[in-house]
Amino acid sequence: MTTVLAPVEGVAVGLSAVPDPVFSAGMVGPGTAIDPAREPGKAVAPISGKIMKLHPHAYVIVGDDGKGVLVHLGIDTVQLKGKGFELLAAEGDRVRAGQPVVAWDPAAIEAGGRSPVCPVVALDAPAGAVTAMTGGPVHAGDELFLWD
Repeated sequence: MTTVLAPVEGVAVGLSAVPDPVFSAGMVGPGTAIDPAREPGKAVAPISGKIMKLHPHAYVIVGDDGKGVLVHLGIDTVQLKGKGFELLAAEGDRVRAGQPVVAWDPAAIEAGGRSPVCPVVALDAPAGAVTAMTGGPVHAGDELFLWD
C-alpha cells in the first residue's frame, strides 16, 4: 500500500472535475485532482523516491517500489514554457514525501485564462487500485489517496 500525499493546498475535487478529457476520463491513470488555493505556494513530492521527469508545469516521482506518481500543475500550462514556475529540485534527485519540488502561483495561472486544477495520477495503475479522497480541503503533505 502506497500513501500518496497532496502536492498542493486546496480542495480535493476528483479527476472528473479536470477540464481536460485525457485526465478526466482516467486515460493517464487513476487518482484525483486538487483545485488549488489561489495564492503562491510550493508543490511538494507526493511520495518519496526519484524525480524521473521534471518540467516546470509537471513532474513524475517513482518510489523504490516502482510506483510512479504524476503531478500536473494546472491544465495547458505547458504552453507557458516555464513562465510563472520555479524549479526547486532537479530531474534525477531523490526526494522525500512532502519535500518542495516546484514553486508556482495558481492565481497567476487562472488570470492567464488557464485552469489551475492539479491532477495527481497513479501511473500505470489499474482502475480501482486507488482509493481517493474527494470533496474536502487538503494541505500540501496531507494524505490524498491510497494505492494498493
